[in-house]
Amino acid sequence: MKQSSSVHFDYIIAGAGCAGLSMALRMLNEPQLAQKKIAIIDASKKNENDRTWCFWESGQSFFENIVYHRWSKLVFHTPEKSIPLSISPYQYKMIRGLDFYQHAQTQIQQNHNQIHWIKEKVEAIGNLPNGRAFALANGIEYTADYVFNSIWFEQDRQQFNLGSSFKLLQHFKGWVIETDQPTFNLEEACFMDFRVDQELGTTFVYVLPVSTTRALVEYTYFNEKLLSPEAYDGQLKQYLKVFWHLEQYQIIETEFGIIPMTNHSFKRDEGGVINIGTAGGWTKPSSGFTFQFIQKNTATLVAALVAGKKPVVQKNWFQKRFSWYDATLLHVLHHQLMEGKTIFYHLFSKLAAHKVLQFLDDETNLLDEIQILNAVPTRIFLPAAFQELLPNFLKRQR
Repeated sequence: MKQSSSVHFDYIIAGAGCAGLSMALRMLNEPQLAQKKIAIIDASKKNENDRTWCFWESGQSFFENIVYHRWSKLVFHTPEKSIPLSISPYQYKMIRGLDFYQHAQTQIQQNHNQIHWIKEKVEAIGNLPNGRAFALANGIEYTADYVFNSIWFEQDRQQFNLGSSFKLLQHFKGWVIETDQPTFNLEEACFMDFRVDQELGTTFVYVLPVSTTRALVEYTYFNEKLLSPEAYDGQLKQYLKVFWHLEQYQIIETEFGIIPMTNHSFKRDEGGVINIGTAGGWTKPSSGFTFQFIQKNTATLVAALVAGKKPVVQKNWFQKRFSWYDATLLHVLHHQLMEGKTIFYHLFSKLAAHKVLQFLDDETNLLDEIQILNAVPTRIFLPAAFQELLPNFLKRQR
């Protein structure tokens, strides 16, 4: 493609992460969009296994052919008790970042006449007086009817820091380790292990075996401050030594991530710029899970494009109740009214695991939600819920 000072596409995807590539693949999967010209703009080569996405699902995934492993049984640990979790009808699934990127790149290469990957850094996005949106990269203005943006620019971070009541971070470091001897139960994943120190806030480890000698072990914190790289490594080593009696193993891969856990009102859209992924507020504030919300929301956006409507994810007042629940939990954690390990223990010890997972997916009904509220101490959660009631139902996602 010959570049000029301005190049037009029907749609631009700014950022080739999970949200951007999911959006692109769903567009390619829709026959009614086959004549549309699409650009992906991202400088990254996407050739490393830099992250892992896990999610639960009762049926087939849009990405079923790249699911790396799946589990039907989970276990939840606290210092007092270990709880086996039967999650039927769900399966807990893992997709590796590299498999996801390679799958997307293959699909894009097969449809190179429709979709163009521009390997440049996006410098700015916005709207033009003629009604089109634009993305600026390497001095070239790329225009489109819509720019689907998953990038947090510096001004977005400043607004986030100024405008959020709760600004917890879920930060984590993981190792994929290989042991000499069979160590792991391939059929069971450790969903949350709260037997670790809670001094810095809600802290847990999850262990996802992909063979009897290989597993992803990830140390996770819910608080406002990151640790030094050496601190994460030290905690991982200590955990493996104390709870798995492992001192000799090979670290095959590492990953690190930061996910906002916040009641921040993310800007959903502005003119032809449609924010997606974490930049669009698609991360579950109370848990950090994002992958399935990306899949639901990109499917919604593509359906709107096919119908000739503006592609935005809208919530009615009734659907906003899940944001209220999220804000209530963040309120409790932020004000240290109850430890995270105790909250999750109440949920998983008193309720069927699949109902808790359904709730975390925003797919329960009011009767389910009353049972969930009754599973946690009402003397703590009811006052917090009342304090968050009006702000969440009056707040409009911008």
